[in-house]
Amino acid sequence: MSSTNRSEARKTHKSDYYVTPVREIENFLNELQKEENQILIKNFLDPCAGGLIGKDKMSYPEAIKNAVYDRYGGKPRVETIDIRLDSLANIKGNYLKMDCKDKYDVIITNPPFNISLDIIKKALNDVKDNGYVIMLLRLNYFGSKSRKKFWEEYGLPKYTFVHHKRMSFTDDGKTDSIEYAHFVWEKGYRSNFTNLRVI
Repeated sequence: MSSTNRSEARKTHKSDYYVTPVREIENFLNELQKEENQILIKNFLDPCAGGLIGKDKMSYPEAIKNAVYDRYGGKPRVETIDIRLDSLANIKGNYLKMDCKDKYDVIITNPPFNISLDIIKKALNDVKDNGYVIMLLRLNYFGSKSRKKFWEEYGLPKYTFVHHKRMSFTDDGKTDSIEYAHFVWEKGYRSNFTNLRVI
């Protein structure tokens, strides 16, 4: 699907809901673990967890669970929030209106694009000191007049992990013309450049 068509599809797609491929998240977590070797045993929150009762699993909690079992054989601590009542998340509600400050070491999600900046800012405020905010975003998220002020105020992500293969978010396996990356901020770390990895 072209990016133009994807954009049009998002206008009618219920709650801007797309399932992130679990395998791609696992690949990313394995690469991130090489740089931040204790990250998989942290306390996680996915504030836009998705998952549909009777259909889809929640992608990030599933990938985190798989990665932790593979490396540590333990049970990860992952809380989930979603605004949708048909989500598998254990908390139903609007993350942007919740008090989550200092409860989590890592906040990670694929945010709805139209409110992504609001979610990033809140997550950077909510996460513990030296904690991590991780968002799956379009690679061209860097290039926007409207976000220039954000980069100047908050700095660039510590890492940007670019997925070399275009992701499919639909059951038919089709992709659009957009490259995606996991953007990784560490609270308290500020830089005017990002460490780029292609995975």
